[in-house]
Parts: sequence; structure tokens; C-alpha cells
Amino acid sequence: MKQAIGHKVWAIAEGYIPAYSNGPEPQFTSHETACILNTSDQDAHVKIWIYFSDRDPVGPYQLTVPAKRTKHLRFNDLKDPEPVPLDTDYASVFESDVPVVVQHTRLDSRQSENALLSTMAFPAG
Repeated sequence: MKQAIGHKVWAIAEGYIPAYSNGPEPQFTSHETACILNTSDQDAHVKIWIYFSDRDPVGPYQLTVPAKRTKHLRFNDLKDPEPVPLDTDYASVFESDVPVVVQHTRLDSRQSENALLSTMAFPAG
């Protein structure tokens, strides 16, 4: 691919990590995931902010997606500056220094009949 695809700013307006799961860990731990695709020749330096309904945003969480690679990031694994709280509605904004593509996936395993949701994030810039 000659040109990077995607956008530098993405938003996921919906986020929620259930407080409990059903099934073996880590495969069936309820989680939210951001799948980030970097098709450029440069590493993507990504900052993430988490927004809440009842308090100020938290962030930035920082990560690097190497050039011409993908990274599947579980929100459950974000720890610095603080863990993303369980059983809490939130939204997220991603800002990258090179264009990337962001997709959102959720596994809800609170019951034995698991539910999987996946959707594209909103490209904001």
C-alpha cells in the first residue's frame, strides 16, 4: 500500500466492561477491544482519553502501533494513568500522529451464551 489509510482522530461513543464473566480466562473474560490498523511506513503513536457521564476524562493512555502492523488493545488492560473501571459506562477518543483505522469489539460473557459486538469507530479527523 503506497499511502496510509484511515484518520488521525477516532471516537467510540459506547463502552462498558461487565464486572463479571463466565468461562475460562483470559479467552472468555468480558472485555472491550480497540483494533488499531496502521498501514503507514511510520509507527503510530496513539493517545486515548476515556470519558465518563459523571466525572472528568482520564488520559492520555499511550501506545505505539508499529508501521504496517495491527494492535488489538483490551481496554481491560489499560492501567496508566488508571484502570478503566468495570460496570461503568464510558466513551473513548483516539488521537494518532499518523492515519490509522480503529474498530471496536466487545465480548460480554456474563452468561454462558456469549455475545460479541463489533463496529467501526467514528472517524473524526
